[in-house]
Amino acid sequence: MTSIARHRRSILAALLVALVVALAGYAGAGGGPAAARAAASGAGPPSTSTASGGGRPRGPDCARTSIGKTPLTVLGTGTYQGFQGGLYPGASNAPSRRYLDAGLAAAARVTPLGSNGQPSRSGRVVLLSIGMSNAYLEFRSLIQLASRHPVAAGKYVVAGTLTQNPRVELVNGATPKWDAPKILSNQSQYLGIVDADLAAAGMTGRQVQAVWLYDAIGNESQPFPVDARQLRADLTAMIAMLTAHFPNLRLVYVSSREYAGYAVSKTNPEPYAYDSGFSVKWTIARRMAHPRLRPWVAWGPYTWADGTTPRPDGLIWTCSDFEPDGTHPSAQGADKIGSMLLHFFTTNRTTRSWF
Repeated sequence: MTSIARHRRSILAALLVALVVALAGYAGAGGGPAAARAAASGAGPPSTSTASGGGRPRGPDCARTSIGKTPLTVLGTGTYQGFQGGLYPGASNAPSRRYLDAGLAAAARVTPLGSNGQPSRSGRVVLLSIGMSNAYLEFRSLIQLASRHPVAAGKYVVAGTLTQNPRVELVNGATPKWDAPKILSNQSQYLGIVDADLAAAGMTGRQVQAVWLYDAIGNESQPFPVDARQLRADLTAMIAMLTAHFPNLRLVYVSSREYAGYAVSKTNPEPYAYDSGFSVKWTIARRMAHPRLRPWVAWGPYTWADGTTPRPDGLIWTCSDFEPDGTHPSAQGADKIGSMLLHFFTTNRTTRSWF
């Protein structure tokens, strides 16, 4: 064999090896139809984080099945860094009787409204979600579980009419990549997105009477309680924004983050996901001092559990409940919260009269 022929063969072999490696990397990184489905879901592409010292993409940190913290609903009179547990003041998991009565009064005023915001027999009650990508995926699951004929706008599922009560329209105003600071810094743009989602469902802002609010601060790095206080301030400002924009808004239900111990991204890992429970608690506690304010604000589902350590109600979070970044829920994880939302709105005393 001539030296030229040998040289050509070596080049060909090198190209073949490079092609095999590239194809293997593409599969390992989640390329192909699965990645396309994840992108279409609004969750974004799978994580391409690499292990220290290696070059292979890795998935969630499945070994971190617990961070050793106690859910607020279980913590009770116990404390976390000096702050008492419970969802509401006094280590309670339920609002005071006085505050609940204010919520029941607000719920009694919820009625189907026409596009002009006036009561109408053919009108609708709009339940709107507000927040970022996790909220979008989880409210989308609620729409798919509880509604008929879901409405899509582009790649996003934006609405659905509640099967058990066609007077209720579920509208998904949560938008991937819009964390709390981004929403507050670009209020007109975000509200424009929400208004477009309402229009795609054939609804108007005057028909919005209830909101599920779930958001976080992306890439948070401050220690507790600074992080929780900042998110509390952001949630309070977001409620004010919604109140000004939706003239018939009567009820706002707020949820904190689910478990993020498997996260391999800096989007909103632990302990910030856990800490956000205090943000919601403190937001509501301040509101309770003024029970007659519109809208009435209370907890939605509390979704945090310490990984695979069961809560008293049996809730756990496994690695398979999350996408490769360990932050966004997988279809399985989103359905878990979608089911929690459906149970909450079906059974809560301030929602079951209209939902």
